[in-house]
Amino acid sequence: MVEAYVLIQTEVGRAEVVAKQLAGLPGVVSAEYVTGPYDVVVRLRAETLAALQSDVVPTVQQVPGITRTLTCPIAETSRP
Repeated sequence: MVEAYVLIQTEVGRAEVVAKQLAGLPGVVSAEYVTGPYDVVVRLRAETLAALQSDVVPTVQQVPGITRTLTCPIAETSRP
């Protein structure tokens, strides 16, 4: 499995709505609206990096209200 975070900027006042829409998409593990330079942070999961890039990320980017995204694949997960 491959996972990534997507940092999202939205139109003004749309963060909560966008996060709720993203939460229901295939491949989305979590979607939360936050404060700071980004409005929503999403964690994605797919079988392969190719599937993440070709299937999951484009679906996320098509949600209305999103103005910019930054995808950050997770290099390694540290769990106790």
